[in-house]
Amino acid sequence: MRRITSGLLLATVAACASLGRGTFREPVVTYKDAVITGLGVSGGSLEVVLGIYNPNSFRLDGTRLTYRVSVDSIPFGTGELNDRFAVQEGDSTQVRLPLSFTYAGVGQAGRQLIQTGSVQYTVAGEITVQTPLGAFTRPYTGRGRLSTIR
Repeated sequence: MRRITSGLLLATVAACASLGRGTFREPVVTYKDAVITGLGVSGGSLEVVLGIYNPNSFRLDGTRLTYRVSVDSIPFGTGELNDRFAVQEGDSTQVRLPLSFTYAGVGQAGRQLIQTGSVQYTVAGEITVQTPLGAFTRPYTGRGRLSTIR
């Protein structure tokens, strides 16, 4: 009898856990902007701005955000944001990601940026959030055009 009761309790806990995970809706990560924050002879720095929307009925606590930036399909830079951020239920927030680069590191894309003032880019990575239902890590991706002219 004890074995049946333990088995039933374990099955109930497992069912509740899977139901809880089923109610989690993934945050929506969108590209908002990319701003060149500095240019020099050998390279520069930029800030990529992402918007994060929380479609859930509970707060999401962001614990980690990784990012990879490619310019015209050439790897441009990577980074990781470990600063915590919160997104309230049904709300959104912006996260700013710093990135330094050298023209030599991006070759033709860097020359194109200097000559024409703009390039196509992709930002991709993973976002990790802590919820009342546990921690979740999900991928995201976004595309845009970076321009030195504002």
